[in-house]
Amino acid sequence: MSISFDFESLSERERYKLMIGTVVPRPIALVTTVDENGRINAAPFSFFNCLSADPPILALGVENNPDMSFKDTGHNIRMTEVFTVNIVSFAIAEAMHVCGSKYPRGVDELKHAGLTAVPGTKVASPYIAEAPAAFECKRHVTLELGKSRQIIMGEIVYAHYRDGVVDPERLRVDPAALDAIARLGGDTCSTIRDRFEMLTPKL
Repeated sequence: MSISFDFESLSERERYKLMIGTVVPRPIALVTTVDENGRINAAPFSFFNCLSADPPILALGVENNPDMSFKDTGHNIRMTEVFTVNIVSFAIAEAMHVCGSKYPRGVDELKHAGLTAVPGTKVASPYIAEAPAAFECKRHVTLELGKSRQIIMGEIVYAHYRDGVVDPERLRVDPAALDAIARLGGDTCSTIRDRFEMLTPKL
């Protein structure tokens, strides 16, 4: 016995609910950008992942406003061609949530959240000092998906890690030190603290 859905007959909201409840856990990118006047913006995205290592590409699913105008992140990336992906640890989860509030354009969400902006090394957008890791990105390509959403792919040009998160010799990231959180369905999030190993089969 199974339950099936014809996605072509579902509303956008119904498709959204099924997708976000099924494709889990989803990593959270707290994306920092600057507008053409240098004003900082920060917003969380769980439609996010890495797609390629050569070239090193990340992808963001960025929704437009209901009137189809660009939200701050989409506007800023369009104008400056850069953005920074900050990984969200459990320690900054609440601050990330503050950044997700609907502030007027030009408001610095990091200040409201009590987070510290550090100037980027290769891009204009800052990274967050309290984040366990951050990737500075240059826009690679933008895919327009109808009127409501863009898929923005960025090439990683620089990476920052908090002390103790990565072994600089082996380039191994410690998942316990990263302590990243992920989005589940609705308002539910999870940690990555319960882990197990599965070795790749050798034929």
